[in-house]
Amino acid sequence: MNALSQILTPARTVCDAPGISKKRLFETIATIVCDDQHSLAYDEVLDHLIAREKLGSTGLGHGIAIPHCRVGDCAEPLGALLSLEDPIPFDAPDDEPVDLLFVLLVPVEAHQRHLDILATVARLFSQADFCARLRAAKDDRVLYDIACSEET
Repeated sequence: MNALSQILTPARTVCDAPGISKKRLFETIATIVCDDQHSLAYDEVLDHLIAREKLGSTGLGHGIAIPHCRVGDCAEPLGALLSLEDPIPFDAPDDEPVDLLFVLLVPVEAHQRHLDILATVARLFSQADFCARLRAAKDDRVLYDIACSEET
């Protein structure tokens, strides 16, 4: 079974997204998520992503970041996947800029589920061949299909 296919949709998968800065990227992410999930408020999603990032970078290294937060009106865990047009600085442990992000939003009360999903996503994105296939994707649909075809 693929964990990403349960929380990701084609509408929340963007290939070659602009990534001018971390703040602009979070604005883009909030727009992508809220355009697909009308029950979520743009300002709330953006504020929670920024607040979580202020606690410490969600950059893992090797060009990967997994921004994540809990959001009040989020009924079920949901994800967004972005590859960036140009890598951006992300304060990752290896100081490499980020070009591949998986964003995770979870309900406020979903503590253990949040941790379980994060662990699964981190394992997936630690696989160099998986990330190379994602980076080679040329459009949103191919990026989505690659992400959802990987076994967890």
